[in-house]
Amino acid sequence: MLPLLKVEEELKSPSSHFFSLLTSTINQWRKNHHYNPTSKKPTTPFSLSLTSFLFLSLLCFASLLLAFSLFPFSSPSSQTHQFHPSSEPCDFTDGNWVYDPTVRSVRYDHTCKEIFKGWNCILNNKSNAFEISKWRWKPRNCDLPPFDARRFLERFRDTSIGFIGDSLNRNMFVSLFCMLRQVSSDVKKWHPAKADRGFTFLQYNLTIAYHRSNLLARYGRWSPNTNGGALESLGYNDGYRVDIDVPDGKWAEAPRFHDVVIINTGHWWWAPSKFDPVKSPMLFFEKGMPILPPVAPDAGLDMVLKQMISYVESKMRPGAIRIFRTQSPRHFEGGDWDHGGSCPRSKPLLSQEVEELFNVENNGTNVETRLVNHHLYKTLKGSSFYVLNITHMSEYRADAHPSKAGGKRHDDCMHWCLPGITDTWNDLFAAYLNFVKDHS
Repeated sequence: MLPLLKVEEELKSPSSHFFSLLTSTINQWRKNHHYNPTSKKPTTPFSLSLTSFLFLSLLCFASLLLAFSLFPFSSPSSQTHQFHPSSEPCDFTDGNWVYDPTVRSVRYDHTCKEIFKGWNCILNNKSNAFEISKWRWKPRNCDLPPFDARRFLERFRDTSIGFIGDSLNRNMFVSLFCMLRQVSSDVKKWHPAKADRGFTFLQYNLTIAYHRSNLLARYGRWSPNTNGGALESLGYNDGYRVDIDVPDGKWAEAPRFHDVVIINTGHWWWAPSKFDPVKSPMLFFEKGMPILPPVAPDAGLDMVLKQMISYVESKMRPGAIRIFRTQSPRHFEGGDWDHGGSCPRSKPLLSQEVEELFNVENNGTNVETRLVNHHLYKTLKGSSFYVLNITHMSEYRADAHPSKAGGKRHDDCMHWCLPGITDTWNDLFAAYLNFVKDHS
């Protein structure tokens, strides 16, 4: 799957070809009927009627052809799904953050008990905690509808939604819960399909759950066999075994249970502090046997994504909605999290600053953001998954992390303050689900 194209780029080729064809057709008609726009010879009623009829017919045909060229819909198997959630073409991911000082309140407050303490920037007295939600994402050619909690509950009554992935998906899950909890307090807490956390809004029978999984695939510590083996013969004496074809048990049952799944992975694949490439590397296994020669983490990521996408598609019932969320950016400056990196910004970055921080060619501290997306797009091509692209809008928001208020020994420039930017992710998520539901 190619990176998301701008609407103008998507429309340029078909519309240009169409107008070229239309011009050619009109010129040919003029030639065949000896049409001369400069002639002052009177036109008979019959010839005028015939001319008008032919012109109107051609115009109707042109309108139909133009409509089909402007709104291409592809089958699930040909490309990863794109969507225009309004009657006019609009790319919600292309826009900028607009400051709105008139915002008096947030969608929920710091009293929502599901907010992890380190993300509760209001409670932790982060200096710009109240300012974070005053920045509104504005797509260039349309508006992103704000999340309507009551409408969401009504629209997705008798539905189960599962968030599968690392703690950034929990960040988004908590945001969704807090917004829904504001309008519906009759909630049952439980652990559906072995979820880490789950809630059912009883009045609507809407369930949302979070299944924690760092790599999506099952993994655990690997130790050498005293009797030797293939990896031992290559000098490996420690590491982490990653079974590329076995889903993590915490979410293996989720695809059968949920009507909607939203999946992510990425942060742990570029984590040398956890998976040291020398001292404790990732060692990939398939069908219980080590993959030889051993492969690097990026190749292992491709293998895991391919297997897990296939697994989800085989387990979910027809009509279920499968979504993969793109990578959430970190904003460490001056070093990584364990080397003095920080995120002291108090307002969103400028476009030039975004490129300086995330351009792959710069190979900076946060380079994994776009690298992970490259692997996602490549592997998801041809699948039945929709892609929820939150990366670009989030790259600007260096100001929206807990930073020093996260309560850790280092700045938290990876997770997001709540309330905060993941509320906007859920604006996009709701628009996505509404679009899919309307067109299913």
